[in-house]
Amino acid sequence: MSKNPFLDLGFAPDEAAAMHIREQLAATLEHYIASKGWSQIQAAKALKVPQPTISKVVNGNTDRLSIEFLVKLLVRAGLPVGVAGSRIAVGRPSTRRRTDERRVSA
Repeated sequence: MSKNPFLDLGFAPDEAAAMHIREQLAATLEHYIASKGWSQIQAAKALKVPQPTISKVVNGNTDRLSIEFLVKLLVRAGLPVGVAGSRIAVGRPSTRRRTDERRVSA
């Protein structure tokens, strides 16, 4: 068994990777919403999206939500998202904004 359940279910490696990343991002956002004690309506207002979008995240119906969109929602929630080595990392909510953050150019 791999660490990716979608790969284990027989999805092509590229599709399995995207599905796994999407599921992990959505699960992180769902956990954050629950930790705040927000209703779906409160979460929608805080994240500036329609309530049905939050319902999709909370109920695991994320197949039509892009990875990019989920990253944007996590950033709106104050959870920094980046790459650490070969892993996508989602940090803890920031309590203050840093003005001295360095930007890395590609």
